[in-house]
Amino acid sequence: MPASRRGSGSVILPSGQTIALHTRTHDEEDLPHATKKTMADHLRRFENLFTLTPQRMRMIVEAFTETLEVGLNKPNQVVPMIPTFVFGWPTGSEKGDFLALDLGGTNLRVCLVTLQGEGKFEITQTKYRLTEEQKQDDGQKLFDFCAECLKTFVDTNSGDGPGQLKPGQILPLGFTFSYPCSQERIDHGELIRWTKGFGAPNTEGRDVAEMFKKSLAKFELPITLTALINDTTGTLVASHYVNPKTKIAVIFGTGCNAAYMEHVKDIGKIKSLGIDEDADMAINCEWGAFDSFEHEHLPRTKYDVVVDEASNKPGEQAFEKLISGRYLGEIFRVVVCELIDEGVLFLGQNTYKLEKPYIIDTAFLSLMESDPTDELLMIIGIFTHFFNIETTLAERQFFRALAKLIGRRAARMSACGIAAIVNKMGYIEEGCAVGADGSLYNKYPMFPERVHEGLVDIFGDKGRNIVTHHAEDGSGVGSAIIAAMTKIRKDAGLYTNV
Repeated sequence: MPASRRGSGSVILPSGQTIALHTRTHDEEDLPHATKKTMADHLRRFENLFTLTPQRMRMIVEAFTETLEVGLNKPNQVVPMIPTFVFGWPTGSEKGDFLALDLGGTNLRVCLVTLQGEGKFEITQTKYRLTEEQKQDDGQKLFDFCAECLKTFVDTNSGDGPGQLKPGQILPLGFTFSYPCSQERIDHGELIRWTKGFGAPNTEGRDVAEMFKKSLAKFELPITLTALINDTTGTLVASHYVNPKTKIAVIFGTGCNAAYMEHVKDIGKIKSLGIDEDADMAINCEWGAFDSFEHEHLPRTKYDVVVDEASNKPGEQAFEKLISGRYLGEIFRVVVCELIDEGVLFLGQNTYKLEKPYIIDTAFLSLMESDPTDELLMIIGIFTHFFNIETTLAERQFFRALAKLIGRRAARMSACGIAAIVNKMGYIEEGCAVGADGSLYNKYPMFPERVHEGLVDIFGDKGRNIVTHHAEDGSGVGSAIIAAMTKIRKDAGLYTNV
């Protein structure tokens, strides 16, 4: 998210665009403008609205923990707590060649992962761009394209050399399919609904694993679809493979989600499957939906309500809408537009460009927070280049402070989700590592530090026992490890029905 600087006069945005950094050409007194005192008064109001106190955080954690437990025991809950049929942790002794296929929102990625044991691996990968037509084309055609790309990859990487596939080798495949699916076993998944801009017909309500197997057969590929997984589950397993202290995985990016390892005896809704109660199974929480519809626990401001009601799914994904990179810039824009309407900001200037929803990217907030200059030249650049608006220093200081409030609240809210799992599993005394991924965690200034600060505010000094770290590649390496674990389990005759 942060931009790179080019000299002192321009900045390169994540999109690749370069914007010039202008020093002001007007004397600040030329335009009617908000004074430092006015902006400070407004800032105090927003500090009260967007600040999460430790006491409030602990209340959220308590409600969140209860929600996780309900989702484990009853089917079809708002936070669904999906059993993944990934049993226990990798031992580190998994070895061999495994394929991983990741159907993302933009690219299709094919990986060959050679597991070498002891947390070591080698990966070879190729990305194939998905067109908008393919995302909306018939579902079976989409899976045919996936199989065709796999065939190209296998043909390209076959041979007798090191790191190459041996001719005639039958490979297990882990398929990362990060769209909501109900699973009855690990190599099955009924698509509940498409997300991320996909709309391929004849797919929702069908078993996507079965559709993909049909495509594999069509291209006569020597591949066995062993596991259908979510990227968060893959992140959990890959991070534990490299760092065995990892007990939880979280993704804070365009969306947000978590996965962790649960005791089968505590997953009431799968009792009828007859799985050994002493076993453990990874749970894909899909926690972005926490407090949806009822809105009883999260401290939503009126700006959050505006963003929610104008979204494509009002009332849903309540937790995600306070945290994820998809929404933070829009919350900021809604606040700024209210202040324009109240006659506080940009007096006498044309502000119509700011009226377009989602025109302020979360990357802009990231830039505002990290602006190193006294004059806040980065913020001048953003407003003049994108919105043709002149800003005063008092306004720019307010924008940076507002961005910080919204970003800090997102990180502290994220800490509440992590704390709920820690609470539920009793990890606080012994501590644990949390594998974290996603653009917010990786690129937003101070996000990890604010999550840690939040954990200390919730648990006191013991909160320091919970440490987040950059996660391993879940949709590639994690998917391959899960394919390996599943093959070993089924070869040993363990829970072969799931």
